Amino acid sequence: ATPVANSPQARKRAKQADVRRNHNASLRSRARTYVKKTLAAIAAGEAQAATDALRAAAPILDGMVTKGIYKKNKCARIKSRLNARIKAIAS
Repeated sequence: ATPVANSPQARKRAKQADVRRNHNASLRSRARTYVKKTLAAIAAGEAQAATDALRAAAPILDGMVTKGIYKKNKCARIKSRLNARIKAIAS
């Protein structure tokens, strides 16, 4: 039920939008995977493993900001909340 592009320009833009959407989806999925690994370590109560997982996830999340996948504050919020949860299990 997607609108059909009629002009050559519209066809090209539709194709580009598809490619970009798929690429962005894969990047977003990768970022979520790293966050889930951190959450899994937190759930297991392994503070050191969770810290290592967060260290691996942070640059990935920051990369999502530079690519425009996530906004700066969303990324900061995710990292902050994960860090708070790690501190809670560490103590």
